[in-house]
Amino acid sequence: MGRVIVNMNLTLDGVMQAPGRADEDTRGGFKHGGWAAPYFDPVMARAAAEGIAKRPALLLGRRTYEDFYSVWPQRTDNPFSEVLNNAQKYVASRTLKEPLPWMNSTLLKGDAAEALAALKQQLGEDFAVLGSGQLVQSLMRGSLIDEYILSIHPLVLGSGRRLFAEGVPLAKLQLVDTKTTTTGVVIATYRPAEAAGNHAT
Repeated sequence: MGRVIVNMNLTLDGVMQAPGRADEDTRGGFKHGGWAAPYFDPVMARAAAEGIAKRPALLLGRRTYEDFYSVWPQRTDNPFSEVLNNAQKYVASRTLKEPLPWMNSTLLKGDAAEALAALKQQLGEDFAVLGSGQLVQSLMRGSLIDEYILSIHPLVLGSGRRLFAEGVPLAKLQLVDTKTTTTGVVIATYRPAEAAGNHAT
């Protein structure tokens, strides 16, 4: 059976909102968009390249899908564009309609957690979740996440949407790998404690 692997940028106080650009997500009056960009370094680039080299299918929430589509297909000079364009993309949304505009995109209909559970059984391939915090929280409630790769930045914002918000279910995780970047970011890989011994690092 395939695995669901969450890739997320976080601050020390757990904020996941708008790491990439100032205008990425201003909900709630958030004014710190783009906070992760100054910390990107070759270590993070290598980690990202290792992840995409495995060619997982991508699992995206609506906001992340629309944001990626507005940016990446136009960046023809970036190797990530080709990977994202060619990857099979599954999109969780109750408002989008097919056909979706980005190539290789499939809409997950109905409840996202239920649709993904069926896909995991059917396809047997890995799914990488990029960003998509609301979707990740839904998958947490369904106990569908097999691995978290959290890039924890040495930064406290004091406001913004948090990944592990109040009300998410209890989860006992085991640390299975760490990398430290030149800018002080800790890339920590966690798996559910009961499953951590079942996969090689």
